[in-house]
Amino acid sequence: MFCVASTEIGAIMNITKGGLVLFSANSNSSCTELSRRIAERLGVEMGKVQVYQEPNRETRVQIQESVRGKDVFIIQTVSKDVNTTIMELLIMVYACKTSCAKSIIGVIPYFPYSKQCKMRKRGSIVSKLLASMMCKAGLTHLITMDLHQKEIQGFFNIPVDNLRASPFLLQYIQEEIPDYRNAVIVAKSPASAKRAQSFAERLRLGIAVIHGEAQDAESDLVDGRHSPPTAKSVAAIHPSLEIPMLIPKEKPPITVVGDVGGRIAIIVDDIIDDVDSFLAAAETLKERGAYKIFVMATHGLLSSDAPRLIEESAIDEVVVTNTIPHEIQKLQCPKIKTVDISMILSEAIRRIHNGESMSYLFRNIGLDD
Repeated sequence: MFCVASTEIGAIMNITKGGLVLFSANSNSSCTELSRRIAERLGVEMGKVQVYQEPNRETRVQIQESVRGKDVFIIQTVSKDVNTTIMELLIMVYACKTSCAKSIIGVIPYFPYSKQCKMRKRGSIVSKLLASMMCKAGLTHLITMDLHQKEIQGFFNIPVDNLRASPFLLQYIQEEIPDYRNAVIVAKSPASAKRAQSFAERLRLGIAVIHGEAQDAESDLVDGRHSPPTAKSVAAIHPSLEIPMLIPKEKPPITVVGDVGGRIAIIVDDIIDDVDSFLAAAETLKERGAYKIFVMATHGLLSSDAPRLIEESAIDEVVVTNTIPHEIQKLQCPKIKTVDISMILSEAIRRIHNGESMSYLFRNIGLDD
C-alpha cells in the first residue's frame, strides 16, 4: 500500500488532549483496518464497543466504557451491506448521545447514497434523508472525503468537513509513474472535466475530454423535471395553453477533445463502481494512440464483476484510496492499487478535538476542487 509521508503532520500527530474516544462502528472485521490505522497515528487505543447482528438481523450496539463528557469519534467505513452499515452508525451515535457524550463526530470517508442527491422522476433525495437521520440521532459534526456533490454539505445542519484525497493521488502520480511528464489528464465525460482540470493544472499537464459516451445515470434525461406531460394531457388541462416541447438530445459520436496519441492517459474521477464507462473510455483512448492508461479515483466501490472486467481490460492500473475496504478485489485483480489516507483523517480528528483550525488541511483548495 502506498502511503504519503509528511514530517510536519507526523511530528504533531500524537499530541492530543485527554477526553478523546475513538470507536469503530463496523461489525464486519474487514472494515476496521482504517480505524486501526487512524488510532495508531493518533497514539490512542480503540474504544471498547460491541457491534453485532442478532439472529433476527437486528443490529445491537453495546458501549463498554464511559463516554460521559468526552469527544467521541465514530469511524464508519461502508461495507457491501450498506444499509446495515448505516444502522450500525445511527444506533451507535444514539447510544453515545444517551450516554451523555460531550460531542459525537462521525468520520465517514465515503458518504453512502451520495449519488442519490438529486430528484429523479418520482423518487427522492435519499442523501438528504440520510443527513437528517444522522443529525436526529445525535451527530454533532461530520468528517468525510470527496463528496459526490459538494452541495450535500447543505443537507446537514451541523458542521461538515469535506476533506480532499487529491494531494495523495497527485503524489502517487509523481512518485509511482516514472514518465508522468508525458501524460495527459482525461475526463471520461464533460461532467468530470473540472476535476480533470484541477489535476492537470497542479501537475502542469495537458487535458483531454471524452464526449459522446453512453448515457449514464447522472444525466438530465432521468431527472423528473425533464419529463413534461404529453401534448394531449396539456390540452385536457387547458385547450388554449401551448407549452413548447423541449427538443430531445441526440448523442454525438464519441470524440476525444485533446491529443492523447503516444501519451500516458490518466482518467480521474471521484467514484469507480460500475466500471463499464471506464472500460469504454480506455478502449477509446487506446484507439486514439494512448500507450498506457491509469484510472485514479477516491472511492473504489468496485462492485459486482469490476475486478475481473478491469483485469481483462486495456486499463493498466486502477488507483483508489482506502476510504472503502477492497482487499478482496485486490486479490482478484493485481491492477488495483491503494493509497492510504488515514493520515489526513487522523489530523482532522486531532485538530477538531484540540479546538484547532482546520484551514491547514484545505490549503490551496479552490471552489472547483
